[in-house]
Amino acid sequence: MRPRCSGGSRIPWFPGRMRLNWILRPFGRRWCTGSSSMAETVQVCFGGLGGQGIVLMGSILGAAAVKEGIWAAGSNSYGAQARGSACRAEVVLSSGAVDFPRVISPDLLVALSQEAYEKFLPALQDRGLVIHDSPGVQPRQDSAAVHCGIPGTRLALERLGSAQVANMIFLGAVAGLTDLVSLDALTRAAEEGAPQRFRELNRKALQEGFSHGLEARQRFQRDMKEWLERFRIG
Repeated sequence: MRPRCSGGSRIPWFPGRMRLNWILRPFGRRWCTGSSSMAETVQVCFGGLGGQGIVLMGSILGAAAVKEGIWAAGSNSYGAQARGSACRAEVVLSSGAVDFPRVISPDLLVALSQEAYEKFLPALQDRGLVIHDSPGVQPRQDSAAVHCGIPGTRLALERLGSAQVANMIFLGAVAGLTDLVSLDALTRAAEEGAPQRFRELNRKALQEGFSHGLEARQRFQRDMKEWLERFRIG
């Protein structure tokens, strides 16, 4: 079981925010299955700008987790002017029922903008994992976090012809790097949560990100082994 957060920084809120909380339970599981304080839990934070599909990333990750028998809860927030303003999606994944759908100290930060990276990095768990756009996000040299740069925006444009699917590339990278959910579960969740005209493009983007995530996992084998041992579900 991963160590619980005690004190430290808390994920900041944006001024002028709008917020939505949600909780999903796996099919066939009762709501009252014990407190999440006794469960294995991983806290994930997606950060970026409005228009980058940050909220969708959180929703798809949660839906994918439920397909694999994992409890999921989340909270989304964004500025009063959604497009171009700061945006965040939080997801709590747990082996048991989730009591509180807020991330206190992320184990994993996925940053698609420099602003989001700077804002959420201080709250990251000790030796947590950061997956960030490269070269769009420049990591801090004094951070103890494990940093993995994925050229998601560039890949979306060059390989798939649309920057809009960069978010799906980063979701695929999460699966390839962390094993939190499978590529198959993400693909099915994306198919159910996106319009039909985007399904094939999303599928290709998830696969592209997954492949880069697997490659990065090999490059950071030692650091990822430590992360996987500390932050896992089941």
